[in-house]
Amino acid sequence: MIDPVEVLKKHTSDSLPMPTVIPGNTPIYQKATETGNRTLWVVFVIMLISSLAFYIMAFRVPVQKRLFHILTAFITTFAAISYYAMAVGDGVGQNKILIKHTQKHFPDTYDTIFREVYWARYVDWSVTTPLLLLDLCFLAGLSGASILVAIVADVIMILTGLFAAFTVDESPKWGWYAMACIAYLVVVYQLAINGREVAKAKDSKTATFFAAIGGFTFILWTIYPIIWGIADGSRNIDVNSEIIAYAVLDILAKPVFGFWLLFTHDSMANSASIDGFWANGLGKEGTLRVGDDDEGA
Repeated sequence: MIDPVEVLKKHTSDSLPMPTVIPGNTPIYQKATETGNRTLWVVFVIMLISSLAFYIMAFRVPVQKRLFHILTAFITTFAAISYYAMAVGDGVGQNKILIKHTQKHFPDTYDTIFREVYWARYVDWSVTTPLLLLDLCFLAGLSGASILVAIVADVIMILTGLFAAFTVDESPKWGWYAMACIAYLVVVYQLAINGREVAKAKDSKTATFFAAIGGFTFILWTIYPIIWGIADGSRNIDVNSEIIAYAVLDILAKPVFGFWLLFTHDSMANSASIDGFWANGLGKEGTLRVGDDDEGA
């Protein structure tokens, strides 16, 4: 005997249409809100005020002793310019990220994510971190060769981080990230190993101070790639949280670092004093002489 209920079920099942819309193709936009934008303005003001303070401190000492003051003031000046660009929306781009989801019985689906990337931050770091390294290198007394290696490795670290931030595919992104981490280890080696050895040859106060401010700096610098990994890298935190995290690190690594360096260095009896070209220009040394003929005609 034919069961009419079973016939109805079979007929209904056979006539169901296949879905024609594949889910997961709606773009996802990850961008800053008012909280993030206000944070950028606050840091801009802090960097600007710090810069003015550093320039005032520079003019209160002889030009022979202004090296650290000028370098430190330049750090916060470039940071202020960068934060102003980010706050007004001129230093921001978007990275399009495609995430593939493989299905067993259905076609693959993709998530399209558009995340804000503050490229002005990388421009800032490419200028300010070499200047900051110069502060530490001159404090320790590193050789020119070691300074050059540290600065080049630092620039490579920043550029590979920038490339990673704008990479569409996931795999190449982490390749760039690995390169940046390797470059960072080179910087750590030059400062933490070579720098400490050279600083020990100086007086004990300078060696102790270098170990303290250098350790403080590298703790902060180690946190930066962690933030990048959970922000631009894996997108586990939103853009507002990313901005706030970097803001705290930048304030500690630049204004706080700068005031600590300058107040402590100025209090040292044997603070660096540079004459020659730095203080007096070329003068008569190295000038071009036209028409002199020592050997005669």
